Amino acid sequence: DPRNTRPLSSSSLKTHQAVTQKTSGLRRYQDVMVGSRSIGATLYFEWCSWLAPIPGALGLMLRKLFWPRLFGQCGSGVMFGVNMILRHPGRIRLGNNVVLSEGVLLDARSPTNETAIHISDDVILANNTMVSCKEGSVTIGSRTGVGAYTIIQSVQNCPVTIGEDAALGPRCYLVGGGNYQTDRSDIPIAQQGMRPSDGCSIGNGVWLGANVSVLDGACLGEGSIAAAGAVVVKPVAPREIVGGVPARTISRRD
Repeated sequence: DPRNTRPLSSSSLKTHQAVTQKTSGLRRYQDVMVGSRSIGATLYFEWCSWLAPIPGALGLMLRKLFWPRLFGQCGSGVMFGVNMILRHPGRIRLGNNVVLSEGVLLDARSPTNETAIHISDDVILANNTMVSCKEGSVTIGSRTGVGAYTIIQSVQNCPVTIGEDAALGPRCYLVGGGNYQTDRSDIPIAQQGMRPSDGCSIGNGVWLGANVSVLDGACLGEGSIAAAGAVVVKPVAPREIVGGVPARTISRRD
């Protein structure tokens, strides 16, 4: 079954360790890209990868025909744009009528989670959007639109949650986790591990302008707005309008 997602001990390693571990190139490829050591799953993943760069109507038709079997769940009417990149697609759940535009990257490398990326009905990811999980999870609610070149990243069990009917402008950055421990000075920061957190969340109906960053620990309440270029580092109340670096209250929608 191409959706085989049984846990792999090597997949929980950092990417560098997984890529350079002392095993065959095939095993490394399966652990990092496919998410399964099943030969059948690997061959099907390879076949679907060959379909990724096919342009035009023919490419859309072939991907629509063959790609749904890659995923843990794939609803009806899903559109897959050209040059998409998938990693561990068996840990991805897609609702109905999802549109994934050109160059979208879905990286679900989170072996401890049966579902690492959950994209609900009628969501649109614009071109070159990246959704990445490394031992984390990302959930995107129905009818949400994500602008081009946006990065959504979850690491170390620090989830990113986006509600329904949200609008994210281009080049936004949302991250759950990613804050390193810095207490020790005798070893490099990168070797001290991540600080645990509850990740970040975007409420229903939130609007993020272009180039907004929502950092670990931030939570935007329902119907709030972050102005273009804002860096949100703390909770934002429902219907509040914030802007600046770091983001501060500008007004309210009341």
